[in-house]
Amino acid sequence: MAYYKGLDCIAVSDITGLGIPSDTADRLHESLTEIVGNYGAATQEAWQRISTQVLSPDLPFSFHQMMYYGCYKDFGPDPPAWLPDPEAASFTNVGQLLERRGQEFLGSRYKGPIPSFSDFQEFSVSNPEVYWKTVLDEMCVSFSVPPQCILREELPGESQLSHPGGQWLPGAHVNPARNCLSLNTMRTLEDIMLMWRDEGDDALPVKKITLKELRSEVWYATLYPIFVLYGIMLVAYGLETLGLEKGSAIAIDMPMDVNSVVIYLAIVLAGYVVVSIADSFASNEISTRLVLSEAKAIFTQVQFCSKVIAAQSPVAIVIHTRGSSFDTKLRDGDISWHDFLERARDYKLILISDFVKQKTGTAWSQTTETSAIEKKKQAAKASGVEIVVTNQTRQHDMHLPPSQGSKGRFWNPWQALDAKVTMLGVIPSIVRTWKITSCTASYDWSAIRCFGSTGEASNVDEYLWLMGRANYKPIIEYCGGTEIGGGFVSGSLLQPQSLASFSTPAMGCSLFILGDDGLPIPSNVPGIGELALGPIMFGASSTLLNANHYDVYFKQMPVWNAKVLRRHGDVFERTSRGYYHAHGRADDTMNLGGIKVSSVEIERICNLVDNTILETAAIGVPPPGGGPEKLVIAVAFQGSNELTRDLDKLRASLNSALQKKLNPLFKVSYVVPLSSLPRTATNKVMRRVLRQQIAQLDHSKL
Repeated sequence: MAYYKGLDCIAVSDITGLGIPSDTADRLHESLTEIVGNYGAATQEAWQRISTQVLSPDLPFSFHQMMYYGCYKDFGPDPPAWLPDPEAASFTNVGQLLERRGQEFLGSRYKGPIPSFSDFQEFSVSNPEVYWKTVLDEMCVSFSVPPQCILREELPGESQLSHPGGQWLPGAHVNPARNCLSLNTMRTLEDIMLMWRDEGDDALPVKKITLKELRSEVWYATLYPIFVLYGIMLVAYGLETLGLEKGSAIAIDMPMDVNSVVIYLAIVLAGYVVVSIADSFASNEISTRLVLSEAKAIFTQVQFCSKVIAAQSPVAIVIHTRGSSFDTKLRDGDISWHDFLERARDYKLILISDFVKQKTGTAWSQTTETSAIEKKKQAAKASGVEIVVTNQTRQHDMHLPPSQGSKGRFWNPWQALDAKVTMLGVIPSIVRTWKITSCTASYDWSAIRCFGSTGEASNVDEYLWLMGRANYKPIIEYCGGTEIGGGFVSGSLLQPQSLASFSTPAMGCSLFILGDDGLPIPSNVPGIGELALGPIMFGASSTLLNANHYDVYFKQMPVWNAKVLRRHGDVFERTSRGYYHAHGRADDTMNLGGIKVSSVEIERICNLVDNTILETAAIGVPPPGGGPEKLVIAVAFQGSNELTRDLDKLRASLNSALQKKLNPLFKVSYVVPLSSLPRTATNKVMRRVLRQQIAQLDHSKL
């Protein structure tokens, strides 16, 4: 970090030196002097007023940095970039619940939503049945068959150590899609459920649909005319005509557009299992997921049809979208979207059964689905979509971004901002692109209430810039996983938020950082190490489709307070101020663009790029200032070829192979030639040693 003066040492000349006109600099310096006089030069209160009263998006970012780093020059780790407001806290889900029932939950310890938030988080861990029953009631979850209890920790004939996570909602049946479409006390027929703009129609108004329209049996006049209950039922009946057994797996390889929402709901309503496949995956990755899940059909769009067919998929239902040319010949048995809907025109009645959903690799149960919805509400965002929350209610609708995942370019935020979303979900890679390209200068961010960030490690400067676009609204960091059904650590609108940090374990979750002895360090002591989780987590997986669940998550893990801890695999740090920082994977898995991938998968492809390559090692290296990992390939050549190789040309070849065979979003940042790879006595590549060595390189080249 560059050297910055304290706020009380900043002169007008320092401000004009950033390219700010002298009259503006005089005004800014006058405001700064007044704030420093009233609140001090190095206090949280001073920054709070500077960020809301002095800084604006049109001022150079260098001035924002001058104010932030000048204020917190001697503060130490985790300076708060945002402080909670008591009035705004009353509009959060947890804040409203605590105002109504805080005394009941915490007794005399209850002092209000903000000061009592941490106590309430601890209450959710130590009283899981009370907490989660409250959550289910608050969410108005409707069960077809009610659960026998909330949590059964000891199963008949089994010890807690053999089934560490217990059994949640035993005996219950719930259809999540039916809950999405049902009326309850928390929503009205006029509530907006979905907002979108068709791709290529940026000049047209944002489209919206209410719950009333969603439930009505009419056609909605858009490019996607089926997004109403009638349309969902049409898709569900079309699935019936395929003659599949109830509970069969059906895959979706599509962008998050209106059709994919319809199809997702229809599959669940009709009693089948959803297999979600990212539209950016290459054919072999699609094939792996189809085989693993034993999918019996797949929905896709024409632009992805060729790679789906190359994956030897089962019957494909192919949607033709505007602007795409249908030049791929369908196989015998494949069905066009038009023909698929024609099968359902004369439907009479569809009997909807309750069933569960699955995600690739991890089976999502009904508790996982319910947990995922709640945890994403708590974190004020949902990964991959932008969630709109009205100011006076707790109702949520979704704004769907255009499909760009397979194009290797990043989504432009204008659509969400034009839709006046109040909670905008981002990943750090997108924010970095916005900042570098200055593509957001003319946008109106005033409706933003907060940001949500997940998928990758974030960077302080980039997220300071992002907050500055929206007059310093908070960024809620969120970390979780498919196998957890949501998140285990996040930020909160009831706590001060520090950039690139998590402020709290998620509700109902307990975190443990393992020391060098393999045991948890005390909860009030700072430290860094492999992360473990308390096993009692609502919605966490209990089975795997392709491995032994106990061996993967619990075998050889320490026992703490008579409970075996759950393995997670990330390295986490707990700071002296109680914040959490993520430091990547403890094993040889890396996170590239929000996608977790093993080194072995990458190396298998890289080793075949050139016949002069002896072997490769793929390493994820975070930049010195934090942020998403950079992919670095260490290459050992046969003979002395490393002396004569064009490394830029090799990097291009590696990129081409990875993007074609693994994922089009992956990018090799740097190629490091080595005479040989460091290995252990048992001939295993020591990637951790390589990572340490590569971290010392000139990162301006990465």
